[in-house]
Amino acid sequence: MQKELHKQFTTMIAEPRVQEGLAFLKNDDRQTLHEQMTIAEIPAPPFQEEKRANYVQEQFKKLGLTNVKQDEEGNVYGLRPGKKDVPAIVVSAHLDSVFSEETDVTVKERDGVYYGPGITDDARGLAALLSVIRAFQHTGIQTEAPIVFLATVGEEGPGDLRGVKAFIDGNANIASFISIDSVSPEEIIYQGTGSFRYEVTFSGTGGHSFQHFGTPSAVHAAGRAIAAIASLDVPETPKTTFNVGVVEGGTIPTAIAETCTIKLDLRSNGRAELDSIAEKALLLCETACSQEGEGDQTIRLSSKKVGDRPVGVQSADSEIVEMAVLATEALGLTPELAPPSSTDANYPISKGIPALTLGGGGEGGGYHSLNEWYKPVNSYLGPQRVWLVALGLARAIPGSQNS
Repeated sequence: MQKELHKQFTTMIAEPRVQEGLAFLKNDDRQTLHEQMTIAEIPAPPFQEEKRANYVQEQFKKLGLTNVKQDEEGNVYGLRPGKKDVPAIVVSAHLDSVFSEETDVTVKERDGVYYGPGITDDARGLAALLSVIRAFQHTGIQTEAPIVFLATVGEEGPGDLRGVKAFIDGNANIASFISIDSVSPEEIIYQGTGSFRYEVTFSGTGGHSFQHFGTPSAVHAAGRAIAAIASLDVPETPKTTFNVGVVEGGTIPTAIAETCTIKLDLRSNGRAELDSIAEKALLLCETACSQEGEGDQTIRLSSKKVGDRPVGVQSADSEIVEMAVLATEALGLTPELAPPSSTDANYPISKGIPALTLGGGGEGGGYHSLNEWYKPVNSYLGPQRVWLVALGLARAIPGSQNS
């Protein structure tokens, strides 16, 4: 632990206005839960986040952020100016859910537990984000660095982190990045699991299963490839995985298949390992084509990368991680350095920007299912920790108050 950082944090948290802010966030708990339910009931399917984005944009304006905008990708952001002209701290949550437009997103409460698709992921993160902004508004604490509050599109699977990629690539002056996702007020996710997703298509001439027996089959080639991929050896550390999740091809049992497409998901916590498993899997697909047919009787191969989430690697001793540890301990909790995960924080980490994913507070489960649930158990601890980390990174100015 850096002594100077510890000293700065200890001084900061002793400030009356910081304590006032922590008390505010606890008292704001009911409002935050109400906001969470409101957000969850605004549909936000992949690539259709506009309604929820418009709602969050309006809240940003009401809370007094400046320069509130939606960018071309659909992200919503607003600025809380700092005292100095230095790179900004970004505090973020994602707008999108995994559910289609026709999904009933009504939130229902039973015995103190709230059920609804997306009620936790990431309606809780967005609600916590708004609560943190209200704490700044209430206390008026001034910071050296500006703080950008951001709601991203495209965090979930098919979105491929498109929102955070566009925002980071379009803004050079970013000092650090906090993503609010999941719920735990103790876990600190500081590394990102990378993933590549491919659509691989095998193509041939096809024919009648009896009359043209021996003609190479696209389905058979795909089967050879799948069997070979399934036999790959992958390292346990860093954890590396593969999966053929979808197979589509052929027409009827009496026809030799002309085309077959497989969809691959490849993941790793190591950059080199992710590149390696991708190279091996695609090479096995090529080999399967040559095994199925040669010469005039060939199977053609085409592959398309449809997902690219970069691996995020940073040290547990970095300032942003230590700040999160201090904030967690200050709330009487035990910090837990969590395993890598796949969140918006992956991208800034991959670009050399210190980044974390922190929970929005409470308890949750059933993620990405119609039975997703949320229980507001000491849920204010999530926004409190995010607020402390943001204050520490942005350097709260002692005794200051925004005019």
